Amino acid sequence: MSKTSTLLMAAGAAATLLPAMAAAQDADELARQLANPIANLYSLPFQLNYDDGYGADGEGHRYTLNIQPVIPISLTEDWNLVSRTIIPAISQTDVMPGTTQKGYGDIVQSFFFSPKAPTSGGLIWGVGPVFLLPTGSKEFSADQFGAGLTAVGLKQAGPWTFGTLINHIWDVGGGEDATDIDATFFQPFATYGFDRGWSATLNSELTYDWVSEQTSLPINFNVSKVTTIGGAPVSIGAGVRYWADAPDNGPDGWGARVTMTFMYPK
Repeated sequence: MSKTSTLLMAAGAAATLLPAMAAAQDADELARQLANPIANLYSLPFQLNYDDGYGADGEGHRYTLNIQPVIPISLTEDWNLVSRTIIPAISQTDVMPGTTQKGYGDIVQSFFFSPKAPTSGGLIWGVGPVFLLPTGSKEFSADQFGAGLTAVGLKQAGPWTFGTLINHIWDVGGGEDATDIDATFFQPFATYGFDRGWSATLNSELTYDWVSEQTSLPINFNVSKVTTIGGAPVSIGAGVRYWADAPDNGPDGWGARVTMTFMYPK
């Protein structure tokens, strides 16, 4: 084989491999950004949870689809405002024996004021207000406005992302029959990024209700991959969850989670 032929074959192989390598690197970077709750990345996550063990007899089950748009807004050269919204759509059966309910839960709206650059120590952080909007169906709504504070802090080192998101919401106004709201949400998380857009995440989502003095504590493990659909980047994932603690008549044991996140890189 001539030197010219060898060079042409090498060039052809490079032309084939380089786009694939670039795509893999792009997928890794998008997966890394998704691991950051306040990344400068427009995204539209859909998160479907299945849980059972509801009700007095433990025979009830529930599907919850959380629609969670994330919108970063540039305020100045140094600061972003990141909007995170959670819109729950719920379907449950036999939570009240022999019945089925479908509808929407209340919207949780958070705003994070966040520096665009990490601190000198690599800390990424954001703080701001959080609101509970009583937009849900009768069966699933607190029927009461709520407001409070939220914060997030995280570090990204090599393939690791680890941090914590927290908020606390109190009821605002309302009459004598309005629902009392006094709840803390605490979410520690850790994500490990593999090659080609694969990642694994372990987190817990603790909610403590100071009115009823009861705890909700699912522990979640999820594996996801960044790929493309119709040329657009999307992350698809699945995993399991275990309820370490729950309110009276709440979920019990194992559940499942499926995720799909559409991304719109700037």
